[in-house]
Amino acid sequence: MSNKRTAKRMTKTQQHSGVSLRQKLSYAGRWLPGYVWQRITRRRPPNQVQVMIALADHFEPAYVPEDGYARAPYDEQERRLERWFREYPRQLGDFRDAEGRTFVHTYFYPAEQYDRSHLARLAEHCHAGWGEIEIHLHHGLRAPDSAENTRRLLIEFRDRLAEEHGCLSYGAGSDRPRYAFVHGNFALANSNQGQACGVDGEMQILSETGCYADMTLPTAPFHWAQTGKVNSIYECGFPLTERAPHRAGRDLRTGRAAEIFPIIVQGPLMLDFAVQNRKRRLRIDNSALTGPYPASLHRFANWKRAAITVEGRPDWLFIKLHCHGMDPRHENVMLGAPMRQFLRELVDGAEERGETLHFVSAREMVNIILAACDGREGNPGDYRDYILKRGRTQVARLQPQRTSEAVLKEQ
Repeated sequence: MSNKRTAKRMTKTQQHSGVSLRQKLSYAGRWLPGYVWQRITRRRPPNQVQVMIALADHFEPAYVPEDGYARAPYDEQERRLERWFREYPRQLGDFRDAEGRTFVHTYFYPAEQYDRSHLARLAEHCHAGWGEIEIHLHHGLRAPDSAENTRRLLIEFRDRLAEEHGCLSYGAGSDRPRYAFVHGNFALANSNQGQACGVDGEMQILSETGCYADMTLPTAPFHWAQTGKVNSIYECGFPLTERAPHRAGRDLRTGRAAEIFPIIVQGPLMLDFAVQNRKRRLRIDNSALTGPYPASLHRFANWKRAAITVEGRPDWLFIKLHCHGMDPRHENVMLGAPMRQFLRELVDGAEERGETLHFVSAREMVNIILAACDGREGNPGDYRDYILKRGRTQVARLQPQRTSEAVLKEQ
């Protein structure tokens, strides 16, 4: 096996036993100091909160565990999809949020693995109310990619999703599709030491091709691409043409429209001091739902403590989780008893915990974020379609002030 193939395998799975001491120290040094300061200075959420929960599913029917180059046989991909479309409504359809909405996935489908038949079936599943589709991309695996090829891949896949499958969203008065994004191997804007990307100006390309939000972070534990900035919703702090311009940035806040797109929407990254078998065990909770680490009320309490908000709205919490729904090792965790138990306990105990739950897609979460930036109040569920709407709309609303929508229309 070649060194490149071995490196790719480790990048994909992030096996802790194969991570060097240098990599562990680098990872800890990047985010732990800021995390500790954040835990000291960030206020805990108030007793009564509105909780927006989105699940970013890195949805790869061809996924082969521990080998990022391999592809599952086509009949196995078909089996996975058939089981998912059959079992998801059956197993999870009864769990509803405060507005009667079902728990949904946002399916970030890999552009480089496009299959018309698979996308058509996934789009049908989503149009029936079980989620939405956005863009995922693995590239630069064997050699650094180019800006030109990255732009071509994004535009071609964006337009296929919009025109052939009726997916993605649009701003008021615009015919250009907008999308949310997750980078394969967490290597957003060439942040993984030049591996699994190769395009320093990738964030600029995302902006120019209609990306309104990136939802890649946090990374897997001990990953080189993890930023020092954690548990935040923010704008890139460096020029989008630079490598990793998201390594720092200005937090979004009420009363100030978002100005730089894509915004960065991070999921919780927390230390978890769980007790197992009467022993306290330290884990890094990067908000990934996996077989060994399924969703639970214990983890949910930790995600809430991350207190990811738009500054000035501490009672609106944004919890962005991620998973690999097509990983065969996680089938039971995603569709079986562990997920049903979590959702049952989550919904049944929400009132007692002082929570109003909102199950949202990535697009809906960003709409609510932008509404918070524009100072909107009341029920955040009313802003699911605040700016970015599924399907084209031709008439723009009059805006008496500079809002996030006005900025999006300019870009």
